[in-house]
Amino acid sequence: MSNVKWVLGVLILILFSVRCKKDQSESCNQPVETYSLELPTEPFDYSLSVPDHIQGDPLFALLLDNQPSDNIQDNDVTTLGRVLFYDTRLSTTNDVACASCHFQENAFSFPSEFSEGIDGFVTDRSSMALVNLRWNRRFFWDLRENRLEDQVLVPIQHPGEMGSDLASLVDELAEIDDYSSLFDAAFGTAEVNEERIAKSLSQFLRALYSFDSRYDQGVENDFSDYSEEELAGKNLFFSGVARCNNCHTPQLFSSSSAMNNGLEIESIDLGQYLATGEETDIGEFKVPTLRNIAVTAPYMHDGRFQTLEEVVQFYNTDIQPHQNLNDRITEETMMGGTPVQLGLSEEDVSNLVAFLHTLNDDEFLTSEKFSNPFN
Repeated sequence: MSNVKWVLGVLILILFSVRCKKDQSESCNQPVETYSLELPTEPFDYSLSVPDHIQGDPLFALLLDNQPSDNIQDNDVTTLGRVLFYDTRLSTTNDVACASCHFQENAFSFPSEFSEGIDGFVTDRSSMALVNLRWNRRFFWDLRENRLEDQVLVPIQHPGEMGSDLASLVDELAEIDDYSSLFDAAFGTAEVNEERIAKSLSQFLRALYSFDSRYDQGVENDFSDYSEEELAGKNLFFSGVARCNNCHTPQLFSSSSAMNNGLEIESIDLGQYLATGEETDIGEFKVPTLRNIAVTAPYMHDGRFQTLEEVVQFYNTDIQPHQNLNDRITEETMMGGTPVQLGLSEEDVSNLVAFLHTLNDDEFLTSEKFSNPFN
């Protein structure tokens, strides 16, 4: 019996020790190792570099560069933005960062229909890819924000996504030594404030430009490395037969507008209407970029399509009638007209998908300067 008591006593001590360690971990919730930064001695170069074939495109010249005069790209400010983007301490529960819903390997989108915020909250729209935002006029699926400096603060304050109070967050970041030096390097003083958080985060997002895909390389060498399938898909894309470039215009392969693309007869998610109250905006959503599209599944604002083949086939045969159906995908080229039937063959669909894969930018998807700086 004494041996049994001895064994039980040892077990109790072990359990008590484990419990104490668990309690200590939960009460601190911020072990130094979790937030250990690995930054280069000299900051990465985030200066803009646009290839000649894009810079010289008249359509690209018409695009609005949304960089404001009081927030010009700077390597130290962008570095601070990168750290903030990946820091889970920006959420009230210390377990959700901007990067929690925007993965670099997925072109800063999320590989599921919806993403999870704090305390089990689940979003009702998929996380959009963050690519070439410097040339976007408006943001979110419903275009409700028109300044990147405003957009970056919305998820942080959303009660379900990150749940933080900005005033409290400013105080918390000011107590962290790493941020004192980062803010000082970026702005000349260690002061932390809402404006500086917004400026640095928006600078990091503007630095996420992607112009080095096989398509871009192909423009320079007359697409000599394209397969027959990829060439056929490119020709379909640009010929107007598939109507892809009517909405996804080069060189961004996107649009700053919202459009109704006929996902359903009666809109479940009212889209831009929720931001404007205009009936003509019911069921309209921002046109996403096709750059890096092959790694951003699932597709559409609600992630209803799992593959690019499904997406192309939808536009081929399954566009639904809607009062606000965009005129670019109607037979009469008028809003609310008859959904177009493209008549693409299985081979056409396959070739289009092959071309879309050439819009991936491997450097963008793997570059260290865009990666998680915490080890």
